[in-house]
Amino acid sequence: MAEDNQEEQTNEVAAEANGETAAVVEDVSVTDDSAQVAAETTSGENLAHRVGANVDSQPGNASGTEAGKRGNRAQRIGIVSSDKMEKTVVVRVDRLIKHPKYRRYVRRTSKFMAHDEQGATIGDKVRIVETRPLSARKRWRVVEIVQKAEK
Repeated sequence: MAEDNQEEQTNEVAAEANGETAAVVEDVSVTDDSAQVAAETTSGENLAHRVGANVDSQPGNASGTEAGKRGNRAQRIGIVSSDKMEKTVVVRVDRLIKHPKYRRYVRRTSKFMAHDEQGATIGDKVRIVETRPLSARKRWRVVEIVQKAEK
């Protein structure tokens, strides 16, 4: 009996939020609400307009409450090896891997071209984060300068 009262209260709250009467919403369960909205939308209308303000039907949009859906972007920390381009730096990222046969650690180096609004110079230690393609070879962005180079 208590479960029925709780379900009726949930339906009434949903009805008040949508501007409908409680009698209409009692026939439709809360889970079927999104299916009903999808069925009522016209061909030129987007589901995001009808579902609700905090629900985003487009997965790529990271605004508002849906910002957590994107996930963590890859981050690296490296040394700036070239700053001769405008707003672009080349960042050298070193990592140590264990050699499969000799079991010794070997240094491997990767070079990334990164968009730089911070003004990093050669020798600075910077944190770069993965981003959308900005040019043919540039897919990273400088987030912060961790340590300035000694002069």
